Amino acid sequence: MREKPSFHNPFPQLARVAIIPFNNQSDVPTLNMDDVTLAYYGELQAIRGFEVVPVGVVMRALQATGSDLSDTEQIRNLGKMLGVDAVVVGSVTDFTPYYPKRMTLAVNWYATNPGFHPIPPGYGLPWGTAGEEFIPESHVWEAEFALAREQLATQTPTPSEPLDPLLNPDENQAIAIEGLPPNWPDPSGFIPDAPRTTAPEAMPQDDPIITQIRSYNENDSEFSERAEHYFFFLDDARNGGWQGFLDRSNDFIRFCCYSHITEMLSLRGGAGESQLAIRWGKRR
Repeated sequence: MREKPSFHNPFPQLARVAIIPFNNQSDVPTLNMDDVTLAYYGELQAIRGFEVVPVGVVMRALQATGSDLSDTEQIRNLGKMLGVDAVVVGSVTDFTPYYPKRMTLAVNWYATNPGFHPIPPGYGLPWGTAGEEFIPESHVWEAEFALAREQLATQTPTPSEPLDPLLNPDENQAIAIEGLPPNWPDPSGFIPDAPRTTAPEAMPQDDPIITQIRSYNENDSEFSERAEHYFFFLDDARNGGWQGFLDRSNDFIRFCCYSHITEMLSLRGGAGESQLAIRWGKRR
């Protein structure tokens, strides 16, 4: 008896997605990046609420346009041509094909609409409700860490106008501490805003709306436990169990992509209720 995790797309405005072929930034030149791209494609397509453009269609569009993937505007133009809401640009920054296998995935999601702004870890989770106590501790930490980084960014020393010498020290101090900076990230931003009567004015920006970097290691106990759980629901008839599953390079890559996607979604409100699964032994 096990509980099968459930995940869905929590972003209705990002339903149709294109995945750019992943880039190899590791020191293993023999890593087949088609395997990585197709694994990410397959795992994302399996999530309810996503429609993913076939990788072959994306590759043909890239060849036809010659898009510069270091340029956000060209990434967006490619997304518009493909008729998608978001374009995924990913890299493998570290990979070890032998035991213990290791893989690091760095992935950015760019919205085709430049008016969409970054979706931080913690957005959409049940903050301020009875469900808040069930938010995993790791999610709480990551959300608070991301918020602290954004808040501290407003305090980074920058060249500024000197205080007015004509004011006395008390008046200068009052100006310096009055309220919070206008761009101070508010924790309430984790909770989606109520609907507006009119569409908000667009404030274009070039940053990815989602950025996630994760490292996975085969001899990490938590990773192995998740792999065993994942394998249980695969109905894989091949011998070797979940250990044999991780031994196969393609399956290891596939599970890393699954972990990366589901962690990204669960951090932003994309985890649903688990489903109880019961399996009888063969003698039954």
